[in-house]
Amino acid sequence: MGPEAREETWRRLGEETFDLVVIGGGVVGAGTALDAATRGLRVALVEARDLASGTSSRSSKLFHGGLRYLEQLEFGLVREALRERELMLTRIAPHLVKPVSFLYPLQHRLWERPYTAAGLFLYDTMGGARSVPGQKHLTRAGALRLVPALKRDALIGGIRYYDSQADDARHTMTVARTAAHYGAVVRTSTQVVGFLREADRVSGVRVRDVEDGRETEVHANAVINCTGVWTDELQRLSGSRGRFRVRSSKGVHIVVPRDRIVSESGLILRTEKSVLFVIPWRNHWIVGTTDTDWNLDLAHPAATKNDIDYILEHVNSVLATPLTHDDIEGVYAGLRPLLAGESEETSKLSREHAVARVAPGLVAIAGGKYTTYRVMAADAVDAAAPDLPGRLQPSITDKVPLLGADGYHALVNQADHLAAQHGLHPYRVRHLLDRYGSLVHEVLALGEGKPELLRPIEHAPDYLGVEAVYAASHEGALHLEDVLARRTRISIEYPHRGVDCAEAVARMVADVLGWSEETVRHEVEVYTARVAAERDSQTQPSDEAADERRSSAPEARARLAAPVG
Repeated sequence: MGPEAREETWRRLGEETFDLVVIGGGVVGAGTALDAATRGLRVALVEARDLASGTSSRSSKLFHGGLRYLEQLEFGLVREALRERELMLTRIAPHLVKPVSFLYPLQHRLWERPYTAAGLFLYDTMGGARSVPGQKHLTRAGALRLVPALKRDALIGGIRYYDSQADDARHTMTVARTAAHYGAVVRTSTQVVGFLREADRVSGVRVRDVEDGRETEVHANAVINCTGVWTDELQRLSGSRGRFRVRSSKGVHIVVPRDRIVSESGLILRTEKSVLFVIPWRNHWIVGTTDTDWNLDLAHPAATKNDIDYILEHVNSVLATPLTHDDIEGVYAGLRPLLAGESEETSKLSREHAVARVAPGLVAIAGGKYTTYRVMAADAVDAAAPDLPGRLQPSITDKVPLLGADGYHALVNQADHLAAQHGLHPYRVRHLLDRYGSLVHEVLALGEGKPELLRPIEHAPDYLGVEAVYAASHEGALHLEDVLARRTRISIEYPHRGVDCAEAVARMVADVLGWSEETVRHEVEVYTARVAAERDSQTQPSDEAADERRSSAPEARARLAAPVG
């Protein structure tokens, strides 16, 4: 998925006829392309911005069964999600998905421990405890030893349980690369601007390359709309009447340094509306989330001061040393694509997904949760079956490891040897293995003869220079923002949010992407303006004011057309 492949994929989009065109490069779109490709279908995936540039890079970073859905009696959803978590941990993506521990602090005597234990017992027996440890009950003293940061009076005891987590943007990108590996044509910065029709059926899409403005027609037997919160916009563009509506619910997270909360485990806290997670994230904690309706710019949901205050207020209610605004390193806001329901409370809307063949040749899928993306993808391809020639093979993605999974465990055992070979610390190699798996050899090869690339990026020392170069040469990154916000997570992991290393990273990728000095300057300016607009929006009291400030920043992909994206 390097820059030299872009011309070839453009040619193929215009010349070939596909079984399926998938619109949307989030996890469901990438998963759908992989599902279709591994069934032997000819598939193209087009994404207006970057892979995972919407919801799929702004989640809580968890692969979880959804403990709170048990309370909503959504047993089927929990069982399905736990099976997916198991597959990710053991077979599909062990290099990307890792177990993570949570403490549930108990605050009420008599009823709360048996009530919560019964829920966690169900969680474990539905498939939760095969690849992670089961629940463990703790006294107050035991819980405080595990999480010394808690106030003594914030709990009477606790229960520790496990879920799993992943870098969502990296996982989505890896799913898309795996689809490309199996023959899918995957192309970002390629926006759908119209639908093709033959009589009463959809027969493809018209797309625009938003880097240079040229357009072409892509012919296909069926089109699948996997655009999440943009589902309704694409539906209108197609001229077909939708079968369901999607509501956008904004979820805000803050990122704080690891030393601000002294704990050996994550936390899950009840709030009056939903739950609040404190999630370990390398040298940081991710704290969130909110759950409020959002009806403004879908591409750039903005966190407000009120959102951040809400998170701080709830987490500080249990912390002995409260967090302040000064502790915050990063903030991000994402939109959940919820199926519009009867309830006005977005946290009560079902996380079930819906698939519909909205017109001959056009399928739409929406709802669901990140964890069940693979099931959603299989359902979407199944729904397109009436429009596909021949017999459709069954989905096999439960047996298809993502790129980097094969050989990962052996390489973990060989990390010391690999580190010595490249003059790196074994800790650094293990960090790389958990980001690239067995593709680590490709990454490190870029540093041969260029020792400066095997050094940490200045002002972002968690990452090596080769990682930025690899993002552009192998992972489809086309802009500085793609590298700093999604291929790495520099934009949320450092107080400067990527500004201090923006020029250095831009120069690292300039040769790969063919950037002139002027382009380097422009990319840095656009990224710096984005960060300034985000910071400004996070001081505003209302969604409207925050949206106005965030929307004022220039787009990295300046030729994007309204209304899509």
